[in-house]
Amino acid sequence: MPDNNDQNNKRGSSEVGVFFGEFLRNFHTTGAILPSGRFLGRALARFVAEENSRPRRILEVGPGTGAVTRHIVAGLGPADQLDLVELNDAFVEQLRHRFESDPLFAAAKNRWRIFHCPVQDIPREEPYDLIVSGLPLNNFSVELVEDILATMTGLLAPGGTLSFFEYMAIRGIKGRVGPRAQRQRMQGISRALDSILGEHEFRRDWIWPNVLPAWVHHLRMA
Repeated sequence: MPDNNDQNNKRGSSEVGVFFGEFLRNFHTTGAILPSGRFLGRALARFVAEENSRPRRILEVGPGTGAVTRHIVAGLGPADQLDLVELNDAFVEQLRHRFESDPLFAAAKNRWRIFHCPVQDIPREEPYDLIVSGLPLNNFSVELVEDILATMTGLLAPGGTLSFFEYMAIRGIKGRVGPRAQRQRMQGISRALDSILGEHEFRRDWIWPNVLPAWVHHLRMA
């Protein structure tokens, strides 16, 4: 019988291999060399794991290979529904495989859907109670960041929570050094993020043991 640690190592190696390959092909939309570490994943899924007595609708945006998804699945309540939206073809295939065959994802059986499209294009159904985003916002244009933020906040129910991350100090450094176009883009992204964070952020987690160290922003919409 295969050892559980061997199975976990094989799954981890496969996940890293797929992720790194997509990083090389699609840096601007992948945004990292490795999948999110466990400390970052736990922080992003913090409010999924909160004790709750009612069914919730949860959306993960940009789940990649499922490094954060596994923490979300572990925190699901018995009646919670999980939607995922992912643009990358290889990641969608990997996610579907994991939901169908990975024991770590068994808790979400028959309660998950994957939308293979940009987050702006997902069906507008009932609002979500929680949204967890792994999108590399600092890689995008200012207009796209503004559009994504508006979409995600628009998908939230009143009192809903949005959690997303960024690598520490990247905006500040790239907004001051490098080519002029890069500085202007990062300054525009900073204005867009600082505006929404200043109004809605109620908690920030500092994740030092991650490649690279990251902040997790938690926003609550009125």
